[in-house]
Amino acid sequence: MDTMVFSQIDFGLIQPLLDNDDITDISYSNGGQLWVKSLSKGVYPEHIEGLTNEVMEKLAFQCSNVMGKTFNMAHPLLDAESAELRLNFVHDSIATNGIAVLIRKTPAKIRLKKEKLIEEDYVSVKLHDFLIECVQGHCNVLVSGETGSGKTELIKYLASHIKEDEKIITIEDTLELHLDKIYPTRDIVAMKTNNIASYSDVLVACMRQNPRWILLSEVRSAEAVMAVRNSISSGHNILSTIHSDKASSIPMRLYSLLESSQDIDQFVKGMHRYIQLGIHVKGFYSKQYNRFQREITQVVEFYVDDESNEAKTNIIYSRDLAGNESYNNPTSHLIDYLASQGVVMREDPFIPKGSEVKESSEDESIDVPLENTNEATIKVDAGTTPVKEEVKDNLEIVEI
Repeated sequence: MDTMVFSQIDFGLIQPLLDNDDITDISYSNGGQLWVKSLSKGVYPEHIEGLTNEVMEKLAFQCSNVMGKTFNMAHPLLDAESAELRLNFVHDSIATNGIAVLIRKTPAKIRLKKEKLIEEDYVSVKLHDFLIECVQGHCNVLVSGETGSGKTELIKYLASHIKEDEKIITIEDTLELHLDKIYPTRDIVAMKTNNIASYSDVLVACMRQNPRWILLSEVRSAEAVMAVRNSISSGHNILSTIHSDKASSIPMRLYSLLESSQDIDQFVKGMHRYIQLGIHVKGFYSKQYNRFQREITQVVEFYVDDESNEAKTNIIYSRDLAGNESYNNPTSHLIDYLASQGVVMREDPFIPKGSEVKESSEDESIDVPLENTNEATIKVDAGTTPVKEEVKDNLEIVEI
């Protein structure tokens, strides 16, 4: 729906909720129950005096009128969309306990910032920097998670680190990314599928636009899976989201969305060959922080083993329910891929530079020059050789 047309709608009693940047979703159902989802508190009930089925029906009729559609028993479903809002209405002829309304806010802004992510324990500094380095090295990345876990927000944040001279095309069935509005001076094309132009049709047009990056807001159909496969197999880079219980399950989840009887081994191996990283994000109410918490719980590297030609998974990062973290170094496959893209990553990227401890053997010695001498030195073998008191004052004692 055009933004100017959408501005004609009077949201009335729920306008304060729409103005609150902390609130992401508004749900009305069950004859007057109002629930909201926020970034800080998660899902909780809200009460607004005077908000009834009749009020929400009037809102639905406003939307249907400005859209030129009908909302009644014969047409009981209504979807409305603007630049930053998505609305879904279900008529009470289907929702038998009263009209059901869902409003999702999709603001044209990057909500996540590095400082905020670190402060809120969303991600560690070293994992954050690793992921940004992978994006700048043109890794294909899929983010998994449940509904409301913040998958799209993470994709938008990762996309904000794409180099400015690299063309981006977004393909969505519902507008959520808004990168063209966030970065109005960059080479970004926003495409939207509909019942006339399918994913396949839009992807063909997308290829002719010569993008470096293709961003799919969510992979939730067989057509979207094929769009992902065709994009990455043709040499383009992708960022996208998918519903999955963990990052390591992403290739199989992609396969489960296919409607064809394609060979499973061949398909999964292809996904492991072309998708470098899977990231899983989780959203839950944290007793530790007494607020709604979002965090990255798994980062996985996909690859195909050169010797066995088998699809392999390397769990680079994981966080358990108790908050314990574990890190594994990326394989040579990822290191070599990044190098081919002009990004040099250390084999041990999670160990701070200069923190390696030099190992010394017991018989190792150090030559220490004495004051006022040109040639003389003493050797201190593993800290066992005695040093005269008159010499100690002129020496810097170093333990080996």
